[in-house]
Amino acid sequence: MIEATREETAPVGRLVRHWRQTRGLSQLALAERAEVSTRHLSYVETGKSAPSREMVLVLASALDVPLRERNRLLLAAGFAPVYRERELANPEQGELRRALELILSRHQPYPAMVVDRRWQVLMSNPGAARVISTFVDDPAVLAETGGNAMMLLFHPRGFRPSLVNWDEVARASIERLRREAFEDHAADGPQALLAALAAMGPLPAVRDQVPAEPRVLIPVHLRKGELELRFFTTIASLGTPIDLVAHELRIEHYYPVDDATQRWCCEL
Repeated sequence: MIEATREETAPVGRLVRHWRQTRGLSQLALAERAEVSTRHLSYVETGKSAPSREMVLVLASALDVPLRERNRLLLAAGFAPVYRERELANPEQGELRRALELILSRHQPYPAMVVDRRWQVLMSNPGAARVISTFVDDPAVLAETGGNAMMLLFHPRGFRPSLVNWDEVARASIERLRREAFEDHAADGPQALLAALAAMGPLPAVRDQVPAEPRVLIPVHLRKGELELRFFTTIASLGTPIDLVAHELRIEHYYPVDDATQRWCCEL
């Protein structure tokens, strides 16, 4: 289901102009990409011309607009959404779930998890469960964070006390969320998550604390008592999905940086 927002009630031309400017394109550049005349594009943006359903989709594709926002463009133009939103638990998503289960199991014994656009953990493997239970041993924290990976990271009794390089990881996470908020304007999207994280305590000053020599990879360095683990992470997505949920899923893989971490992961 696509909930209504203030943006959906705006003329479609205003939204097209917003995305064109977001992508840093002139009207001429977008017209060439979409293979339409500059005059017609100008008329669409100013509201002098009402675009067809096909034209909305052509412009959205040329602008690489996320699928959720393409639905909003269609709604603003008076058309029904094209991209369906079927939750992962939906029986119709059985093939998708099996694919994700395979990905997670193949990464075992190393941690891996599947999160949605709000960073809610939808699936995880035993390796991820073991890391969480080792460093977050308070059941109340898990309840308070509601299965949200970002909330668990920033919670004062979550991963934060065990993260040796907390500032570095937190800055990178906030930067990512702000980039996502630039693309996802939904009321329940990244901006709402940023507000929830800020309610836990001051967020790191991203702009004022850029390292002199930025790293290629930011490790996740965890320490609890005598135990120290170091991982680097990758985030993958599924190729060319046409379903909103599938399009917005992220698969986060954790890889051991050193031999000690690898041995710990392989103990079971």
